[in-house]
Amino acid sequence: MQLTVSTWNINSVRLRIDQVGRFLKERRPDILCLQETKCPNDKLPLKDLQAFGYPFVVHMGQKGYNGVAILSRYPFAETSVMEMCGRQDARHITVTLSREAKAAAGLTIHNFYVPAGGDIPDPEINEKFRHKLDFMAEMRAWGSKAKPTLGPSILVGDLNVAPLEHDVWSHKQLLDVVSHTPVETEMFEELRQEAEWIDAMRILRPEPEKIYSWWSYRSPDWAAADKGRRLDHIWVSKGLKDTLRTIDVTRDTRGWERPSDHAPVTAVLEL
Repeated sequence: MQLTVSTWNINSVRLRIDQVGRFLKERRPDILCLQETKCPNDKLPLKDLQAFGYPFVVHMGQKGYNGVAILSRYPFAETSVMEMCGRQDARHITVTLSREAKAAAGLTIHNFYVPAGGDIPDPEINEKFRHKLDFMAEMRAWGSKAKPTLGPSILVGDLNVAPLEHDVWSHKQLLDVVSHTPVETEMFEELRQEAEWIDAMRILRPEPEKIYSWWSYRSPDWAAADKGRRLDHIWVSKGLKDTLRTIDVTRDTRGWERPSDHAPVTAVLEL
């Protein structure tokens, strides 16, 4: 069977519920992971999401900030959340697909929203950047202790790091810009490699191809300037590497009315 998984920082699911519906209608992924839903659990537009053809929805949210959700055509056998850095700030949720998912039964999906880190890449004077580094350190420790890649698993999300030279529009100009600084990119790749996660995008579409999933709102002509970064990721456990078939960024969504500044990333696996 084919399994299609998408990840998208939606930047308010209530504000952009129509965009979510349009994307789901056009791309029809089996699973959509959302970040930055920006609403508490009781304000999630659950009935609208289910009406799009996704009866199984889990959400961990808070008022006005962060928030992660997973929408699925298949039911869940288990769901869980982790509180990262001792904060209840809705940045992680995990599901394991039930036996009704057929060949995908037992597959675990981890949805993360890594802190952006503010504007100054110095943890001594910028608490937001310190939080980001601490968050990634906890992800690294979790990977070492929990060993999530021993079974079939996928990690997705707005991880807020563009790790490789061709994941940004200008490697040299962004070396001191948060999301592409050496301290972030080195930690990011270390935590990925130590846990043996496979970067699906770069397995199927290796460098030097330029790939972006985020374009700043500050750029009035974002498409022409194309000063993007690849901040949104899909990783798979090593056992799923050979099941990867395609992966792409739905760039068109960035040009929709009242868009998110992120575009969805979608991977197709043959299980």
